Amino acid sequence: MRHLLWFGMVWFAGLHLSAQSFEVGTVQDVYKGRIGETVEIPLRLINRTSEPVSLVIKRVQSNLGSTQKDYFCPGNDCYKAPADGAVIRLDPGETDDSFRIAVDAGLASGISSVRYLVFNRYNPSESFEVELNLSVEEWSVVPDIFTHPGIVLHNVYPNPVVDHAFVKYNLLNPDLEARIVIHNILGNVIDEYLLSDTENLVKIRADALSAGIYFYTLYIDNEGVITRKLIVKK
Repeated sequence: MRHLLWFGMVWFAGLHLSAQSFEVGTVQDVYKGRIGETVEIPLRLINRTSEPVSLVIKRVQSNLGSTQKDYFCPGNDCYKAPADGAVIRLDPGETDDSFRIAVDAGLASGISSVRYLVFNRYNPSESFEVELNLSVEEWSVVPDIFTHPGIVLHNVYPNPVVDHAFVKYNLLNPDLEARIVIHNILGNVIDEYLLSDTENLVKIRADALSAGIYFYTLYIDNEGVITRKLIVKK
């Protein structure tokens, strides 16, 4: 699920002169995200002239974690490739509120940062620098739903889910074969996820599922031991 959330301190450095052909609008100062979420930051781009202008948005420095990823979302589309660069054309006097920078918050709490440069494609001296400091926090306590000498399983969150949900677990016995199986109300298997003893979080993909009621089951050594409801909303 994508959330517009709190997300580190954002500020704009660089030249901001009255003669400059464009502006980058104000973004709220603080954002935060929780583990596993995708944070989207809208970037207001304003053409202050009576001529078209093409703006390049490019990442110039990244201090993101190993499970974090940034990408650009112009309009309703998101480029899942790394956010190495995008070009936005603005008509005379146009303000574009549709461009967003998206960051997958990753699987660990902490603070990281990424810096971008927005500049006039045909006059690179006209530029703004945008630095995002991302603060990733743990989810609030999620109750255990299954405790076993070899594994502890937490409830899914969020539930209902729109895009994706997460299940935390602790696999205490690496010799166990444990997996989460997603199935519909008819019992048909939709997806499954093997639980590794080197991880403690499973990301359940729900973006391709239709709205409705599903179920997730924990299997230990091919035996289903607990089943819970998963609600998908669109």
